[in-house]
Amino acid sequence: MTIDVADRPNEHVVETMPDRLALPIWTLIAPGLGLVAVLVGLAKMGTLGTAAAVIVLIGSVLAAVHHAEVIAHKVGEPFGTLVLAIAVTVIEVSLIVSLMLSNAGDATTLARDTVFAAIMIILNFIIGICLLAGAVRHHEQRFTLKGMTAALGVLAAMAVLSLILPNYTSSTQGPTYAASQLMFVAVVSLILYGTFVLVQTVRHRDYFLPSTDDKDDHAAPPSGRATGIAFAALLVALVSVVLLAKTLSPTIEAAVLGAGLPLTVVGVVIAALVLAPESLAAYKSARRNRLQTSLNLALGSALATIGLTIPSVAIVSLVLDLPLALGIDAKSMTLLALSLFVATLSLGTGRTTVLQGVVHLVIFAAYLFTTVVP
Repeated sequence: MTIDVADRPNEHVVETMPDRLALPIWTLIAPGLGLVAVLVGLAKMGTLGTAAAVIVLIGSVLAAVHHAEVIAHKVGEPFGTLVLAIAVTVIEVSLIVSLMLSNAGDATTLARDTVFAAIMIILNFIIGICLLAGAVRHHEQRFTLKGMTAALGVLAAMAVLSLILPNYTSSTQGPTYAASQLMFVAVVSLILYGTFVLVQTVRHRDYFLPSTDDKDDHAAPPSGRATGIAFAALLVALVSVVLLAKTLSPTIEAAVLGAGLPLTVVGVVIAALVLAPESLAAYKSARRNRLQTSLNLALGSALATIGLTIPSVAIVSLVLDLPLALGIDAKSMTLLALSLFVATLSLGTGRTTVLQGVVHLVIFAAYLFTTVVP
């Protein structure tokens, strides 16, 4: 049986679509420009250089989002959402470790502030903007409840063990762990994250599959060649984003201190830059009525942030004998508890409206405001 192309023109176009259409030329140029900007020190060339570096940074972020979506389409859900989450987290760990070794800011609390900022951005801003944007366009959205319940349970356990429990141990003074305690938390964080990935990708993969139909599911996936190029370009783009963020951090730090703001604001800004690719990818998925994909990406990133970052900085701290304070203060504990509680309620029915999105964004606004005005 033959298919008349004239009767199904869209299918013919999809099947014969050249790779160059899947990988626009600007998405290949932007990451390279990011590396060039880092090598020539563009951010240090006065006001115009800083502005140009910011533009290149935004281009690298957009390129990373596009390449991540190409890869996600090729490998399918939920493996696709793991690509960007793990890649960004690995680069984030490299950034934190490099800043710890360079003694930029307060190296003792740098990892804690960065991880906490990332969790608050993911749990409130990314999820909030996705719920709001998706509901505004589609009124009510649905997702698989079992997967979100599993992710929130693991996230709550890892967050408490890493960021709250250090405040109440007595082996050392202050919000710190003893060496044996730090290693224990690092190991259990890896175990929890590894178990979650196993459940998400193998044992209960159906818990994390989109529950709504989408035309993208029926489009032909990109070729292996296009996927390979996209993967390489994604790595370059992520490296460019983090290196540019690191290069711009002294300028940001000087501006923050000059404005009389707490130094923790720098960590929030850098965390936001590093998480920008995930934020845009999750937002675009929610707009296409693929809220399950958005939540997979958001919560998967939060779990990877703790499950990979804490063990990495713990090893660096123990090997190099660097002080590491993990416990957050009472204000931060309150906001973290509120965020986890509200997320459990918002994602506890399998469907969402604009209300849940607004609530999460309000909590994020409170986090930002109390960070600037502690």
